[in-house]
Amino acid sequence: QVQLVESGGATVQSGGSLRLSCAASGSTYSSNCMGWFRQAPGKEREGVSVITRRNGWTYYADSVKGRFSISRDNAKNTLYLQMNGLKPEDTAMYYCAAGGAVFCGFESGRYNYWGQGTQVTVSS
Repeated sequence: QVQLVESGGATVQSGGSLRLSCAASGSTYSSNCMGWFRQAPGKEREGVSVITRRNGWTYYADSVKGRFSISRDNAKNTLYLQMNGLKPEDTAMYYCAAGGAVFCGFESGRYNYWGQGTQVTVSS
């Protein structure tokens, strides 16, 4: 079992920055894939960024490339998402997810564990 707790969500103005954190506990060694997903009101959940434990490979949604940066500290069992140049369309609940798949991606089925989410609101 893996428990995930997100933090760092807030309300910021357009162009601002935030850093989300996801503290993981439990059998984290089995979670090769860790990622951030988001869901805006009335929209489906979408993948934002993922990173692998094995080699640090990262992947980003086109909408956040060049603005967001994902990282993980395996020693601290913590996942981060640095978000710069925030836009109103980035407003959503952001979720941390973890899974043991060998090949990571944005398919929800690859992730067994999910956090409760942290709200990010970007005002124009």
